[in-house]
Amino acid sequence: MSSATLTVGFIPLVDAAPLIVAHELGFAEEEGFSLALQAAPSWATLRDMLAMGQIEAAHMLAPIPVAMALGLSGPATRIDILQVLSVNGNAIGVSRDLAAKMRAQGYEFDFADAAAAGRALIAVAPSRLRIGMPFPFSMHAELLYHWLGALGLSAPADLDIRTVPPQLMAEAMAEGEIDAFCVGAPWGSIAVETEVGELLLPGTAIRAFSPEKVLAVRHDWTEAEPDLTARLMRATWRAGRWLSRPENRMSAAEILAQPGYLDMPAEIIERSLTGSLVISQRGEMRRAPGYLEFFEGAATYPWASQAALIATRLAARNGLDRKAAADAARRLCRTDLYGSVRQGGVISQMA
Repeated sequence: MSSATLTVGFIPLVDAAPLIVAHELGFAEEEGFSLALQAAPSWATLRDMLAMGQIEAAHMLAPIPVAMALGLSGPATRIDILQVLSVNGNAIGVSRDLAAKMRAQGYEFDFADAAAAGRALIAVAPSRLRIGMPFPFSMHAELLYHWLGALGLSAPADLDIRTVPPQLMAEAMAEGEIDAFCVGAPWGSIAVETEVGELLLPGTAIRAFSPEKVLAVRHDWTEAEPDLTARLMRATWRAGRWLSRPENRMSAAEILAQPGYLDMPAEIIERSLTGSLVISQRGEMRRAPGYLEFFEGAATYPWASQAALIATRLAARNGLDRKAAADAARRLCRTDLYGSVRQGGVISQMA
């Protein structure tokens, strides 16, 4: 087994954990390679780093490779989805001003009823709600458009969408640039900790099982490096399985809390791993089962049907042929590699 170093890009989020844990706990080393993890400031930067060959792999928003294949985002480079890194993990938050208005109208922030939460928000929102999301082609966008569209808004036409990197979301709310947000863990909790916002809903209240981040590589790299591809898949799969065990959550939080990764108190990160979230400055707690998954429910499988659904929605909003878009998206999901890795014992022998 040859030794190699793979440079992998990530955004500082809890759902980058499979790659971070694969490095920190030696799963990559046990597979005969090392990981050089490189943080990126934004999803657009990370997308371009991968497309231009500056990195070998990336922690990537699930819709980005699909949008690239449809010619909607970034370079015309085919990006393969090797496996899913995480499912769910997003939170919708509102400014303290909007939260106070919603409470004054009798809304109790139950953190579960998406329809009631949406109606309460729409009732007190400005005429054109300013919503922050990390990237236009993201599950954040899909969740928001589905949720608010079902309640009568023409999404995104009736919204003022602001693209804000996750790590800057609380700051954007503090500066009055946005009224609400949808963002990945732990940055919603940071808005609560810094007393600029309150959490309204977990993403799971809108969609129970939503592929969030994927392990993405260039197609030409996959074809040129089949052995390294399999080893990378195996290491991240093993890390996801380790993360799924409740007894490992505090250790995982402490790993992610390090300055090179999220650089924040481990206790805040642990909330996301357990799904027990503080939603307001009052210290109110809410439990969100399945808030963030790395392994359970076949979470790692690169479902072609999920990619096709994303593609169909993107095509509908951008005037593209829906069937052609769905077919293009299915081809990105390397279920063949995932299946061959399992059949070859690369993953199943670790079960």
